[in-house]
Amino acid sequence: MSAYRLLYERYEKAMFNTALRITGNRVDAEDVLQDAFIDAFSQLRSFEGRSTFGAWLRQIVVYKSIGLLKKRKVSFIDPTSGQWDLIPEETIDETGVEYTVAGIKAAIADLPDGYRAVLSLYLLEGYDQEEIAEILKVSHSTVRSQYLRGKQKLLQKLKKVKTHE
Repeated sequence: MSAYRLLYERYEKAMFNTALRITGNRVDAEDVLQDAFIDAFSQLRSFEGRSTFGAWLRQIVVYKSIGLLKKRKVSFIDPTSGQWDLIPEETIDETGVEYTVAGIKAAIADLPDGYRAVLSLYLLEGYDQEEIAEILKVSHSTVRSQYLRGKQKLLQKLKKVKTHE
């Protein structure tokens, strides 16, 4: 079995899940996964070992996923543009919300692309807000606003699920 096949089999599931959480669509996630592996394999000589191969590949998957969202014309609105009032985080009411991994993942998948991307990168992928701003090429305040609004929408969705059970 080739070394490429072994790498693919080792990382395919985790990278697919990362792409799926960001894109919110299985077909798009499969496309991102394929493009990411093609890029990784063609740029393998540029891998310098400063991180693990998995972390390097994950970064490619994240950038490809965000690139796909941007092609869809997902906009990340800067809160200083006057289009939104920034929500103080302490005003988000988390009472009465039950957290289950499956419930949170399903609710995140149902969010608009911009909110889903920021929440997935922050909550599920472990990036901090500054890193997300750099990845998305937007301001930190834009990421914070998207995060707070996305978190508010997520909590609303989780509360609805609880009341319908």
